[in-house]
Amino acid sequence: MSDFSAKLADNIRRVILGKDEAIDLLICALLSQGHLLIEDVPGVGKTYLARALARSLDIDFKRVQFTPDLLPTDITGVSIYNRKNDAFEFRPGPVFTSVLLADELNRATPRTQSALLECMGERQVSADGTTYDLAAPFFVIATQNPLEQQGVYNLPEAQLDRFMAKCSLGYPEPAIEARILEAQRERHPIESLQPVATRDELLAAQEAVKEVYMARELTDYIVRLINATRDHDDLQLGAGPRASLALFRLSQARAWLEGRDYVIPDIIKAMAPPALRHRVILKPQSRLAGRTADEVIEEVMRRVAPPVEQ
Repeated sequence: MSDFSAKLADNIRRVILGKDEAIDLLICALLSQGHLLIEDVPGVGKTYLARALARSLDIDFKRVQFTPDLLPTDITGVSIYNRKNDAFEFRPGPVFTSVLLADELNRATPRTQSALLECMGERQVSADGTTYDLAAPFFVIATQNPLEQQGVYNLPEAQLDRFMAKCSLGYPEPAIEARILEAQRERHPIESLQPVATRDELLAAQEAVKEVYMARELTDYIVRLINATRDHDDLQLGAGPRASLALFRLSQARAWLEGRDYVIPDIIKAMAPPALRHRVILKPQSRLAGRTADEVIEEVMRRVAPPVEQ
């Protein structure tokens, strides 16, 4: 693991215990300049994961609790009339930050959800005929509760496709939960968390990830995997071209995380589920039969042979 990634992961693990896989995926999504969707029940540490990342890098962090009455301008910002200048002035919203936690994103109406589309895809905000660029880095961590049904607006495919990866944290093991209780005996560990890397180091790491070598045979392997989802009998909708790009970039980041300067087939296999699980739609009969997106993705990887590593 690179020095940057190692010290960042170790610092986050001081707050989030027993979730190494989720932490690594978080860092991969960050280094890939993508965004992360976390689907899980309340109270498993989603908010603290985002806060721990922001504190570890000493960058701005803002949290928005999404509710049905939230308006798009509550996120992107609004123009307010200034009497002194006799003109409207744009007041930036919480999206103008480095790490944005969109808590319970699926509780907001589709109109409000769509306010994030341009921000996540183009790193900019358009308001009143003016475009405002978002400063780098810009990383969205969104959460949603899979159990809630009332007052929830399911994220459309266009919104889901903006997330580079999707994961869940899950409940901690009993031994880990006991360690969590002991760690918070006097105060929460995040209160004493100190930065271990700078914004410039993060930006440099994001550029370094782009230099990780991907052989042409592996690029073809990614394309074959994605195309196999489009022809699968259990899928109503397969993954699109943005999924190919997400898997490509996540694989580069994972290789860099492991201290490699090139990608191997096993890394692509490891990154395929988080990159694809939210981009495919099961047929109704497949859902009724108990099939899951992860099962289908695993089946696709068994069917599509990887290139032989030289």
